[in-house]
Amino acid sequence: MFLLLTTKLGRLRLIGILEGISLLVLIGVAVPLKHVLHEPMLVRIMGPVHGLLFLLFVINTLSVGIDYQWKFSTTTWKVLIACLVPFGTFYIDRKILSKM
Repeated sequence: MFLLLTTKLGRLRLIGILEGISLLVLIGVAVPLKHVLHEPMLVRIMGPVHGLLFLLFVINTLSVGIDYQWKFSTTTWKVLIACLVPFGTFYIDRKILSKM
């Protein structure tokens, strides 16, 4: 796990995993708790956490894309779209990022 922190690509992969987990917790746990049990506390916590991880993922994707000279039309856009879809960052990590 600590080896991921030594390269920009490794950091992107780690942030992607964390961003994916935060999205799943937000939409799978926090939002249902808010609407079903009228308990908004977890949304108040996870919303900003997920937002920060989302921004870090986007910024790091663009940075890695520039450093690794990714073609936007073939790689960068796929990685960026992944953070909008539940489980997307896990899929992209396995199909694209882990092979680089």
